[in-house]
This record gives sequence, C-alpha cells and structure tokens, in this order.
Amino acid sequence: MAVVREQDLVIWLRPEQARVGRPAERSRAEITAAAVELADREGLEAVSMRRVAAALGTGAASLYRYVATRDDLLDLMTDSTAGEYDLPAPSGDWQADLLRIAEQARSIMRRHPWLPGLVITRPTLGPNGADLLEHVLDVLADHPAQPARKLEAFAVLNALTAMFVQNEAAAGAPAAQRQAAYLRHVAQEGNHPRLAALFTTPPAADPPADRLPAVLIRALAGVLG
Repeated sequence: MAVVREQDLVIWLRPEQARVGRPAERSRAEITAAAVELADREGLEAVSMRRVAAALGTGAASLYRYVATRDDLLDLMTDSTAGEYDLPAPSGDWQADLLRIAEQARSIMRRHPWLPGLVITRPTLGPNGADLLEHVLDVLADHPAQPARKLEAFAVLNALTAMFVQNEAAAGAPAAQRQAAYLRHVAQEGNHPRLAALFTTPPAADPPADRLPAVLIRALAGVLG
C-alpha cells in the first residue's frame, strides 16, 4: 500500500502549523489575508513569501512553518475569495440562481483582479470552494443531468465568468484597440469576406450591454443537456 506523504496532500489536509518549532504566532488566515491585500494592491507578481512576511512584520522563514510553498499560498488565496459569496436557498429556477452566482463571481473577480487568471489556470477547491460547489449542486438538485455534467457546469460557470472579466479589463487597453484596428483593416482588404461581414452586417437587434448572462445560459444548457 502506497504511503501518502504529508507534503503531497492539499494544504487543508495538513496541520495548521509545522509539527516542530516554536508555538504558533500567526495563522493561515492572517497570512492569506496579507497575501490577498498585497495582490489586490500590487498584482499577483508581488506576492512572495518574503513580501508577505514583511507585511506581517516577520521573516520569510517563519511563514514556511504554516505554508510550505507559494503554490500553497495561491490556493489559500483563491479559496479565501470563495468565502465572499452569499449563498441563499435555491429559488427553484436554476438558471436565475446560477446567474446570480455568476454576477457575484464577476464582482469578486473585479475586486481581486489577480483572481481570474488563477481560476482559469489553477482552479482549486478548499473549504469555501466546497461550500460554493455544494450550493451549485443544490441549485441543480432537480435537474436531470448526470452528476458529472453538473460538475462540468460548475467549471464552465467559473471559467466563462473569469474570461469575461479578463476581456472586460483588457477591452480598453491600447493593445486591444490596436488589434481591433488591424482586424478592420484586414476586413477592408477583401480577402476575408466572412470577417468583413462581421463589420458590415447590422445586428438584427441591439445587442445587450451585458452579454455574460446570455452566453453563460447557452453554455450551461449545452453542458447540462
């Protein structure tokens, strides 16, 4: 029988503090809060054990008694944001309930601009994330989709919302404006008729200012069958 090493466990299954050393002076919650505040202020690149330790008025070596690696710290940060959701009882309308979750997700990700990238590239579930997943499964309890499809719907909801937030943040950036200008130039050259049609065909109706709800519902309906 294979032996599972403590360092191979997710951080929430490891002791709060290293088994050896001085009595606890900090908590994971304090360390996580300091890291989140630093990332909110200066970006994720600024988050290092040294910088977080400095914010707490201690040395980096002491943090390793509570958090073994920076990856562990990122997981703690991501899960901490899942504690910001309000999770009321399901209304019976799964689409409306999931859209409310998506709107909360978008607000949380806007408060923490570093979060969408982590949601997409290294999704993780700790205690708060498990509560959120349980809520989504509760919302979908009466839906006939298989449990695996419901898990996929949860992943799609998170990833799509994160991508929308990233696109919103980048839409006004100079690079995005240059890209849009280039696509218009290509469309006008005449070698890409379908691309040109996107710029010349008027929409059937005024598109909604917020496209996330419609796109999300279509995606979730497709996943859930």
